[in-house]
Amino acid sequence: MLFYSLQETLLLVAAAIAIDWAAGDPKWLTHPVILIGRLIARLERKLRPEGVELSAAALRKRGMALTAVTVLAAAAATWAICFAAARIHPWLGYAASAWLISTTMAVKGLKDAAMLVFRPLAAGKLDEARTYAGYIVSRDTSAMEAKDAARAAVETVAENTVDAFLSPLLFALLGAAPLAMLYRAANTLDSMVGYKNERYAHFGWASARFDDALNYIPARLSGGLMAAAAWTTPGLSAARAIRAVRQFARLHPSPNSGIPESAAAGALGIELGGRNVYFGRVSERARMGWPLRPIEPADIVRTVRLLYMVSLFCFAGVLAAWLLLRLSGS
Repeated sequence: MLFYSLQETLLLVAAAIAIDWAAGDPKWLTHPVILIGRLIARLERKLRPEGVELSAAALRKRGMALTAVTVLAAAAATWAICFAAARIHPWLGYAASAWLISTTMAVKGLKDAAMLVFRPLAAGKLDEARTYAGYIVSRDTSAMEAKDAARAAVETVAENTVDAFLSPLLFALLGAAPLAMLYRAANTLDSMVGYKNERYAHFGWASARFDDALNYIPARLSGGLMAAAAWTTPGLSAARAIRAVRQFARLHPSPNSGIPESAAAGALGIELGGRNVYFGRVSERARMGWPLRPIEPADIVRTVRLLYMVSLFCFAGVLAAWLLLRLSGS
């Protein structure tokens, strides 16, 4: 069996955060999320064949099967890799575990994607910024104004402070690489089938609800952590971030996303949400924060700083917990 002590798990998680900061997602490796996505696509073809009409109840049951098989397969495969590596040598097991945990996080990847929107916006190249914004949001970006492209990037970084860092961090602390990968599989399911449209309203229901449940606690931690990050960042307001969470978070259609988004809006002194276009249909999202000033490209950089400060606080907390255990002899 492959079990790590709490001290070992803490060090593995700290190493994973450092790996993600430094390397992100290496282009020369097949990322586990890509493999998970391929599995989801294959299972979907099996569970809902083209041309076969299924009732809403049948779609929900098959969606539940998709969710269960995907997350359990991801966790089992991760456990098997770590176990095999540890059998070869314990340090190889540690390295495999730390790297696999790092692939469930995406702090550097999120920063890189956001900066691809920021740089052309700052240079006045709106068409290029629209293109890169389209890589990180599902809304229509073809007719976006500069402020809307900046808002899309800010909202993405803020929301994914939970999905791309806090949630995988929490599950890695609870169950090392296998549980972190289980979370990443659930989140990938949500991004692929968790839509409230005609195709996925029933088939993707279980995936969306499971992802909501897994993100529930990390999302609620995000408000305080982002406020603390704002407190350490010149020009941002921790008090306003907390007030924004209390006033606006519940207005978001997601039970979780409104917390980090409203915290970022409050900290920055801008308004997020508003008019978006999805697949040709206009959607008016709840507005969060107070428009004390117009949103600008530099807000993307400020939100990335919030993300990095949150990850730095967590890194320091993990190392501090390890040191306390070490000193206490536990």
